[in-house]
Amino acid sequence: MSDLVLDKNYKKGDKGKKIRLCQEWLCLHGFHIAIDGEFGPATDYAVRRFQEKNKMTINGIIDKHTFDALVKPMTTALNNIPEYKKSLSQMIAEYAEQHVEQNPREVGGKNCGPWVRFYMKGNEGQQWFWNAGFVSFILKQACQSLNAPLPITPSYSCDILAWSAKENNILRKSSQFQDKSRIPPGSFFLQRRISNDWRHTGIIIRAADDYFITIEANTNDEGPPEGHMVCHRIRGYNKKDLIIF
Repeated sequence: MSDLVLDKNYKKGDKGKKIRLCQEWLCLHGFHIAIDGEFGPATDYAVRRFQEKNKMTINGIIDKHTFDALVKPMTTALNNIPEYKKSLSQMIAEYAEQHVEQNPREVGGKNCGPWVRFYMKGNEGQQWFWNAGFVSFILKQACQSLNAPLPITPSYSCDILAWSAKENNILRKSSQFQDKSRIPPGSFFLQRRISNDWRHTGIIIRAADDYFITIEANTNDEGPPEGHMVCHRIRGYNKKDLIIF
């Protein structure tokens, strides 16, 4: 991914897309500056404070060492998880936990920032809701680790995920489970709007009789379907369909 590669060193006075990317990451690390693609005095100060915080040479230059530290949350999310004797659903749940620990979230606008582009193959912006992109990315990561075929077609659309699961006979209504604690961690839930229309998705981490715990994107602690981060949620089963791997 180009967002994980530094093409050259950058310093005060430089401009361009890579400066904008570094500004996004500085904001994600808590150094809140304008994301304008210009390496001005504020960006120089933020870079120096980031270097100081991470015990680096404090020179205000974004070199490979500084850049790698900026993007470390993303490279950590990409680390392979040992697959020994694990099922696909177990791998999905473990990768989801690995991602949420890195606090993926938007920056620079609605559905924008390096994490959104990461899950959405470079796409971002108001119309690019990224909850389905997140679960699809996790699914592909788990399948790749297991060298297993994809059980459904990955998509940015909740409807396509549901239709693909239905075609492959792995779409279930939550009401079909009398003992809901037997729902496997790593299953996907789909929030049904009406019949054959779904609006949000996420990954089930633990299921109980009357609630389940998730990791999901494009949400937040308050629970709107178009939130700004990846986080754990607690949900009920009303109007939920499940994709069981």
